[in-house]
Amino acid sequence: MHPFFKPREAGTTSKDPKPQETLGAGKGGKGKQRHIPWVEKYRPRSVEDVAYQDEVVAVLKKSLERSDLPNLLFYGPPGTGKTSTILAASRSLFGTDMMKLRVLELNASDERGINVVREKVKKFAQTTASGTRPDGKPCPPFKIIVLDEADSMTGPAQAALRRTMEKESKSTRFCLICNYVSRIIEPIASRCAKFRFKPLADQILTERLQGICEAEKITYDKEAIKALIDTSEGDMRKAITCLQSAARLKGQEEVTKEDVYEIAGVIQEDTITNLIKVCHSNSYEKLEKMVQEVMYQGHSASQIITQLHDKVVQLDDISDQQKSVICEKLAVVDKCLMDGADEYLQLMALFTTMMRAICC
Repeated sequence: MHPFFKPREAGTTSKDPKPQETLGAGKGGKGKQRHIPWVEKYRPRSVEDVAYQDEVVAVLKKSLERSDLPNLLFYGPPGTGKTSTILAASRSLFGTDMMKLRVLELNASDERGINVVREKVKKFAQTTASGTRPDGKPCPPFKIIVLDEADSMTGPAQAALRRTMEKESKSTRFCLICNYVSRIIEPIASRCAKFRFKPLADQILTERLQGICEAEKITYDKEAIKALIDTSEGDMRKAITCLQSAARLKGQEEVTKEDVYEIAGVIQEDTITNLIKVCHSNSYEKLEKMVQEVMYQGHSASQIITQLHDKVVQLDDISDQQKSVICEKLAVVDKCLMDGADEYLQLMALFTTMMRAICC
């Protein structure tokens, strides 16, 4: 969500104030330090700060110039700037003071039933909005409702939302944010301008992470930045959080690739290689012992599947047909794990299938 800032040149200043690092002075006039997560501290403050989403930025800039917005549907991978973009646009439209009155932000993954649409959304949409800001600048006569994780909304809730979008179109604009646009019903999708947020490029991630390291005075190894990019998979929020954890772990010491892998829960390459070797041995006893050792080490089954998939695809000693059988089982096991299945049993089922595919 925050990542995609364009790095500012030295000597330039932002129109918006920087996040406050200290609270107001208390007794004795001493300010109390306020700790802010870096994902919030370095969140974009204006639409101009958003980079690598050129299409969205261009449309929003034109809309902000005319003080008018269509209903919006933002979709794409997590950590690419969807929520931050609409909040930055709202701040430009209404100003910081009026945002609390003009913007209703709901996380539909927590509040996704039809009652939320009937009560909170409908009630907020029916309230009137004035046309002036406290600073005297003109203000568009509509409000914005942001529905984050909208793909988690139930079918009846989305159907109820469709009617509300029609009736309150004069006074309210809706911005739906989701990861999977296919889960949004077609009547709602057709009422919105759809924009896909792309995973952030490695260069954008590198520039942003290096800028944060310089601002926070963190010493780091070049391989550590590459490790952050590899583990985040285009998610800037994940990369910044991992960087902050690594910096807190090391203190004044240099952050290395090994520190990043340890915090991100990445499994060592030797462990994945040994699991594949055991599958070549065609010994169920050795396989069971190896899987038990991996589980005792506390590794995540989901992480094993992710790294194993990348490794299997690159193997040269097995055929494409064998790879297809293994990858199909990987998908089934991943679905079972998401549904809450036992990790040990699923890993045993996976590696047993893998052993049969390789040795038979």
